Amino acid sequence: MSAASRAPLRPTSWTSSRRTALTAAGAAVTALLVSACSSGGVSGGGGDTNFIMGKDGISTVAKGERHPAPDLSGKTIEDKQLAVSSFKGKVVVLNVWGSWCAPCRAEAPNFQKVYTDLKPKGVQFVGINVADPQVKSALAFEKEYGVTYPSLYDPSSKLMLRFEKGTLNPQAIPSTLVLDREGKIAARSLAALSEEKLRSMIAPVLAEK
Repeated sequence: MSAASRAPLRPTSWTSSRRTALTAAGAAVTALLVSACSSGGVSGGGGDTNFIMGKDGISTVAKGERHPAPDLSGKTIEDKQLAVSSFKGKVVVLNVWGSWCAPCRAEAPNFQKVYTDLKPKGVQFVGINVADPQVKSALAFEKEYGVTYPSLYDPSSKLMLRFEKGTLNPQAIPSTLVLDREGKIAARSLAALSEEKLRSMIAPVLAEK
């Protein structure tokens, strides 16, 4: 067989290997996040994040030192296409959750209440549903807690792999990130949030000009 006839096999093999590696990496991320939920979260950001950890457990980054959020796009649990970048110009609250996660259930009513209050002021909430192998579980969760903002469906946690090392990346279920109006990561929490803590996390970013 000539070299020319063998050439097309190389990219196919590479693609298959890359797909396997991504699947394995996604499974590893899911395992870490699930473990974090059961143990109350994990800490650290990997690399120089330039963040300040407050006594309330919320990490913040000064405006000039923030990293842009990665591309977070795909199908929602309602099977609609969504890109977080479409909300640029608004303050965006990202919440990583799973229907099976007790802390997520505890904080869900707080998130819906704050979302309802702040949406008219230019704040958009977006959930990222992870490690739910059946979308019906996620849909049931939203119905039970009256959640009206959209959630990306990420059962293998592949969206989590898009966050670069050295950023305030989500490392637990639940995790919450606040993006400023330029789409940069301004704050992070790795634990369930009360209504008061959620509001205090959003307020400084919303007040920025």
